[in-house]
Amino acid sequence: MLCIPEDDPDPHAATAATITRKLIGIEELPIIPREVEDILSIKSAERHRWLKDGRLQSAGTRTVKLRGRARKITFHVFEPRHIEDILDRNLPDVWREEDTLAAAENRRRGRQRAALKKAGKLPAHETVKGSADPEKTQLKGWGDFDLDGLLR
Repeated sequence: MLCIPEDDPDPHAATAATITRKLIGIEELPIIPREVEDILSIKSAERHRWLKDGRLQSAGTRTVKLRGRARKITFHVFEPRHIEDILDRNLPDVWREEDTLAAAENRRRGRQRAALKKAGKLPAHETVKGSADPEKTQLKGWGDFDLDGLLR
């Protein structure tokens, strides 16, 4: 905000009025990705991940052509109220903690699958859950186990 003393003899009132008019509605303008990263103190990888899984909601996209570049770039912009809400509720810290727990769980599952493959209980060609033929993913000796009546 531009403040000028009232008893100042210079005619700054016109300048102050022009600046005030230009600033009307600035709080409603969409926020660009770099500003979101600065406001929320997040990395661009976190912004991309959270945008992809829907935690960070886009208000649309903008396309610009930068000077000196032949191609245009398109990026997401964000609603100021949404970013303010995320900041007020301290959601980046919560989301980081959730991501850390999910990554640890994924690593644990990966180690478990690797151990099963190494022990020969899981076909080597199966890499993604449910990606292989269900007939081929049966455990060895499953029929004998079922005959013993242990699945009832």
